[in-house]
Amino acid sequence: MNIHVNDEPHHFAGPLTLFTLLNLLDLNPAGSALAVNQVIIPRDNWPAHLLEDGDQVLLFQAIAGG
Repeated sequence: MNIHVNDEPHHFAGPLTLFTLLNLLDLNPAGSALAVNQVIIPRDNWPAHLLEDGDQVLLFQAIAGG
């Protein structure tokens, strides 16, 4: 299965949830929001949201600044 994460292509075997994707890419979900195909997915749905071949995932992370 081919998934783009922040416009970077990745290839994975088999079904994959958003939560599993974060773990495989070693991304910290703290302070993050995820969108799949330009639709924000609530954090509570990450463990159950199955990705499909060709999905576009965007990871937004809050950063401190001022």
